Amino acid sequence: MKRILLLLLILLNTSCQVSETLRINPDGTGTIEVNEVREENSYMQLAKDEYAKEDSYRDTTYVFSDYFNKYGETFARTSKEDQNVYLRYSDVKVHIKKSSIEKEFRTLISQQFKNVTDIVDLYKAENYADNIKNNYALSAEEHYYKVSYTYVRNRFNRTVKITDSIFLKREFDRLEKYKTYYKGLKLVQSYVLDYHFSQKIQSVSNLQAKISVDRKSLILEFLLTDCLQNPEITNLEVILE
Repeated sequence: MKRILLLLLILLNTSCQVSETLRINPDGTGTIEVNEVREENSYMQLAKDEYAKEDSYRDTTYVFSDYFNKYGETFARTSKEDQNVYLRYSDVKVHIKKSSIEKEFRTLISQQFKNVTDIVDLYKAENYADNIKNNYALSAEEHYYKVSYTYVRNRFNRTVKITDSIFLKREFDRLEKYKTYYKGLKLVQSYVLDYHFSQKIQSVSNLQAKISVDRKSLILEFLLTDCLQNPEITNLEVILE
Protein backbone atom coordinates (compact mmCIF):
# COMPACT_ATOMS: atom_id res chain seq x y z
CA MET A 1 0.00 0.00 0.00
CA LYS A 2 2.81 2.44 0.84
CA ARG A 3 4.37 1.81 -2.56
CA ILE A 4 1.06 2.52 -4.32
CA LEU A 5 0.60 5.73 -2.38
CA LEU A 6 4.14 6.76 -3.23
CA LEU A 7 3.58 6.27 -6.96
CA LEU A 8 0.28 8.13 -6.78
CA LEU A 9 1.85 11.10 -5.05
CA ILE A 10 4.69 11.20 -7.54
CA LEU A 11 2.25 10.96 -10.44
CA LEU A 12 0.24 13.92 -9.19
CA ASN A 13 3.08 16.14 -8.10
CA THR A 14 6.19 15.34 -10.11
CA SER A 15 5.15 14.07 -13.54
CA CYS A 16 2.28 16.37 -14.36
CA GLN A 17 1.65 19.48 -16.41
CA VAL A 18 -1.22 21.70 -15.33
CA SER A 19 -2.46 24.69 -17.28
CA GLU A 20 -5.20 27.16 -16.41
CA THR A 21 -6.46 29.02 -19.47
CA LEU A 22 -8.76 32.00 -19.07
CA ARG A 23 -10.43 34.06 -21.81
CA ILE A 24 -12.47 37.16 -20.97
CA ASN A 25 -14.62 38.78 -23.64
CA PRO A 26 -15.34 42.55 -23.93
CA ASP A 27 -18.73 42.07 -22.20
CA GLY A 28 -17.18 40.26 -19.22
CA THR A 29 -18.28 36.77 -20.23
CA GLY A 30 -15.74 34.10 -21.02
CA THR A 31 -14.35 30.63 -20.50
CA ILE A 32 -11.89 29.02 -18.15
CA GLU A 33 -10.39 25.56 -18.28
CA VAL A 34 -7.93 23.57 -16.23
CA ASN A 35 -6.01 20.94 -18.16
CA GLU A 36 -4.08 18.32 -16.18
CA VAL A 37 -1.82 16.10 -18.30
CA ARG A 38 0.51 13.32 -17.23
CA GLU A 39 3.93 13.98 -18.72
CA GLU A 40 4.88 10.58 -20.05
CA ASN A 41 8.66 10.89 -20.09
CA SER A 42 8.67 12.02 -16.46
CA TYR A 43 6.26 9.30 -15.38
CA MET A 44 8.29 6.65 -17.19
CA GLN A 45 11.40 7.63 -15.21
CA LEU A 46 9.48 7.19 -11.98
CA ALA A 47 7.39 4.12 -12.76
CA LYS A 48 10.27 2.23 -14.42
CA ASP A 49 9.27 -1.39 -15.14
CA GLU A 50 5.69 -0.74 -14.02
CA TYR A 51 5.23 1.68 -16.91
CA ALA A 52 4.86 -1.12 -19.47
CA LYS A 53 2.48 -3.05 -17.22
CA GLU A 54 -0.25 -0.44 -17.12
CA ASP A 55 -3.67 -1.70 -18.14
CA SER A 56 -6.39 0.92 -17.98
CA TYR A 57 -8.82 2.72 -20.23
CA ARG A 58 -11.39 5.37 -19.46
CA ASP A 59 -12.83 8.08 -21.66
CA THR A 60 -15.76 9.89 -20.12
CA THR A 61 -17.35 13.32 -20.18
CA TYR A 62 -19.96 14.73 -17.83
CA VAL A 63 -21.52 18.03 -16.89
CA PHE A 64 -21.64 18.56 -13.14
CA SER A 65 -25.43 19.02 -13.13
CA ASP A 66 -25.79 15.46 -14.47
CA TYR A 67 -24.90 14.27 -10.98
CA PHE A 68 -27.87 16.11 -9.47
CA ASN A 69 -30.19 13.84 -11.45
CA LYS A 70 -28.11 10.67 -11.55
CA TYR A 71 -27.59 10.70 -7.80
CA GLY A 72 -30.76 12.60 -6.91
CA GLU A 73 -31.47 10.52 -3.82
CA THR A 74 -28.12 11.23 -2.18
CA PHE A 75 -28.17 14.85 -3.35
CA ALA A 76 -31.54 15.33 -1.67
CA ARG A 77 -30.04 14.16 1.63
CA THR A 78 -27.21 16.69 1.36
CA SER A 79 -27.47 19.74 3.58
CA LYS A 80 -28.93 22.86 1.99
CA GLU A 81 -25.68 24.70 2.58
CA ASP A 82 -23.68 22.06 0.69
CA GLN A 83 -26.27 21.93 -2.09
CA ASN A 84 -25.85 25.66 -2.66
CA VAL A 85 -22.11 25.16 -3.11
CA TYR A 86 -22.60 22.31 -5.58
CA LEU A 87 -25.22 24.23 -7.57
CA ARG A 88 -22.61 26.85 -8.43
CA TYR A 89 -20.79 24.09 -10.31
CA SER A 90 -23.85 23.15 -12.41
CA ASP A 91 -22.37 24.07 -15.81
CA VAL A 92 -18.84 22.80 -15.13
CA LYS A 93 -17.79 20.19 -17.70
CA VAL A 94 -15.31 17.41 -16.97
CA HIS A 95 -13.56 15.21 -19.54
CA ILE A 96 -11.33 12.40 -18.27
CA LYS A 97 -9.22 10.20 -20.50
CA LYS A 98 -6.90 7.49 -19.20
CA SER A 99 -5.44 5.20 -21.85
CA SER A 100 -2.50 2.94 -21.10
CA ILE A 101 -2.40 1.90 -24.77
CA GLU A 102 -2.20 5.43 -26.16
CA LYS A 103 -0.27 6.57 -23.09
CA GLU A 104 -2.58 9.50 -22.67
CA PHE A 105 -3.72 10.50 -19.19
CA ARG A 106 -5.58 13.79 -19.17
CA THR A 107 -8.32 15.60 -17.24
CA LEU A 108 -9.93 18.73 -18.69
CA ILE A 109 -12.28 20.76 -16.47
CA SER A 110 -13.99 23.78 -18.02
CA GLN A 111 -16.63 26.41 -17.36
CA GLN A 112 -18.36 29.11 -19.36
CA PHE A 113 -19.22 32.16 -17.26
CA LYS A 114 -21.30 35.31 -17.56
CA ASN A 115 -19.24 37.16 -14.99
CA VAL A 116 -15.74 36.51 -13.66
CA THR A 117 -17.07 36.26 -10.11
CA ASP A 118 -19.15 33.26 -11.25
CA ILE A 119 -15.98 31.22 -11.79
CA VAL A 120 -15.81 28.39 -9.29
CA ASP A 121 -12.73 26.67 -7.90
CA LEU A 122 -12.36 24.13 -10.70
CA TYR A 123 -9.69 22.23 -8.79
CA LYS A 124 -12.41 20.95 -6.47
CA ALA A 125 -14.85 19.81 -9.17
CA GLU A 126 -13.95 16.11 -9.20
CA ASN A 127 -13.98 15.89 -5.41
CA TYR A 128 -17.37 17.56 -5.24
CA ALA A 129 -18.83 15.23 -7.87
CA ASP A 130 -17.60 12.30 -5.78
CA ASN A 131 -19.23 13.86 -2.71
CA ILE A 132 -22.61 13.93 -4.44
CA LYS A 133 -22.24 10.34 -5.61
CA ASN A 134 -21.36 9.05 -2.14
CA ASN A 135 -23.22 11.59 0.02
CA TYR A 136 -20.04 12.92 1.64
CA ALA A 137 -20.24 16.17 3.59
CA LEU A 138 -18.23 19.19 2.50
CA SER A 139 -16.96 19.46 6.05
CA ALA A 140 -15.05 16.20 5.48
CA GLU A 141 -13.10 17.66 2.55
CA GLU A 142 -9.36 18.05 3.08
CA HIS A 143 -8.59 21.16 1.06
CA TYR A 144 -6.12 23.70 2.33
CA TYR A 145 -6.69 26.58 -0.08
CA LYS A 146 -9.34 28.06 -2.34
CA VAL A 147 -9.12 30.02 -5.58
CA SER A 148 -11.42 32.91 -6.53
CA TYR A 149 -11.52 35.58 -9.24
CA THR A 150 -12.72 39.18 -9.55
CA TYR A 151 -12.80 41.66 -12.41
CA VAL A 152 -13.82 45.20 -11.48
CA ARG A 153 -13.47 47.95 -14.07
CA ASN A 154 -9.92 47.51 -15.39
CA ARG A 155 -8.58 45.39 -12.53
CA PHE A 156 -8.48 41.58 -12.62
CA ASN A 157 -7.50 39.51 -9.59
CA ARG A 158 -6.79 35.84 -9.08
CA THR A 159 -6.82 35.27 -5.32
CA VAL A 160 -5.65 32.18 -3.47
CA LYS A 161 -6.51 31.97 0.21
CA ILE A 162 -5.15 29.40 2.66
CA THR A 163 -8.06 27.76 4.49
CA ASP A 164 -6.19 25.22 6.62
CA SER A 165 -2.67 26.16 7.69
CA ILE A 166 -2.13 22.88 9.57
CA PHE A 167 -2.99 20.82 6.50
CA LEU A 168 -0.75 23.08 4.39
CA LYS A 169 2.19 22.44 6.71
CA ARG A 170 1.59 18.68 6.50
CA GLU A 171 1.52 18.77 2.70
CA PHE A 172 4.62 20.97 2.60
CA ASP A 173 6.60 18.54 4.76
CA ARG A 174 5.39 15.52 2.81
CA LEU A 175 6.44 17.04 -0.50
CA GLU A 176 9.84 17.93 0.92
CA LYS A 177 10.28 14.29 1.87
CA TYR A 178 9.45 12.99 -1.60
CA LYS A 179 11.66 15.56 -3.34
CA THR A 180 14.62 13.50 -2.19
CA TYR A 181 13.14 10.49 -4.02
CA TYR A 182 13.30 12.08 -7.46
CA LYS A 183 16.27 14.40 -6.92
CA GLY A 184 18.51 14.39 -9.99
CA LEU A 185 15.79 13.25 -12.41
CA LYS A 186 14.80 15.50 -15.30
CA LEU A 187 11.08 15.83 -14.66
CA VAL A 188 8.48 18.11 -16.19
CA GLN A 189 6.16 19.42 -13.49
CA SER A 190 4.86 22.74 -14.73
CA TYR A 191 1.93 24.87 -13.68
CA VAL A 192 0.97 27.53 -16.22
CA LEU A 193 -1.47 30.43 -16.11
CA ASP A 194 -2.47 31.41 -19.65
CA TYR A 195 -4.74 34.48 -19.57
CA HIS A 196 -6.35 36.38 -22.45
CA PHE A 197 -8.09 39.75 -22.18
CA SER A 198 -9.97 42.00 -24.60
CA GLN A 199 -8.02 45.07 -23.45
CA LYS A 200 -4.31 45.73 -23.39
CA ILE A 201 -2.40 44.90 -20.23
CA GLN A 202 -0.99 47.90 -18.40
CA SER A 203 0.76 46.05 -15.56
CA VAL A 204 1.02 42.64 -13.88
CA SER A 205 1.79 42.06 -10.20
CA ASN A 206 4.13 39.14 -10.95
CA LEU A 207 7.12 40.40 -12.91
CA GLN A 208 7.84 36.89 -14.22
CA ALA A 209 4.74 37.01 -16.42
CA LYS A 210 5.42 37.05 -20.16
CA ILE A 211 3.15 39.51 -21.92
CA SER A 212 2.28 38.99 -25.59
CA VAL A 213 3.29 41.40 -28.34
CA ASP A 214 -0.24 42.81 -28.60
CA ARG A 215 -0.30 43.11 -24.78
CA LYS A 216 -3.66 41.34 -24.53
CA SER A 217 -2.48 38.07 -23.04
CA LEU A 218 0.08 36.70 -20.60
CA ILE A 219 1.71 33.44 -19.64
CA LEU A 220 3.07 32.78 -16.17
CA GLU A 221 4.81 29.51 -15.37
CA PHE A 222 5.61 27.92 -12.02
CA LEU A 223 6.99 24.66 -10.70
CA LEU A 224 3.98 22.57 -9.74
CA THR A 225 5.41 21.39 -6.42
CA ASP A 226 6.19 25.01 -5.47
CA CYS A 227 2.50 25.87 -6.02
CA LEU A 228 1.36 22.96 -3.87
CA GLN A 229 3.72 23.93 -1.08
CA ASN A 230 2.86 27.62 -1.30
CA PRO A 231 -0.36 28.15 -3.29
CA GLU A 232 -0.38 31.89 -2.64
CA ILE A 233 2.53 32.41 -5.05
CA THR A 234 -0.06 32.11 -7.84
CA ASN A 235 -1.93 35.19 -6.66
CA LEU A 236 -2.12 37.64 -9.53
CA GLU A 237 -3.36 41.12 -10.26
CA VAL A 238 -3.62 42.43 -13.79
CA ILE A 239 -4.42 46.07 -14.51
CA LEU A 240 -5.77 46.74 -17.99
CA GLU A 241 -5.71 49.96 -19.97
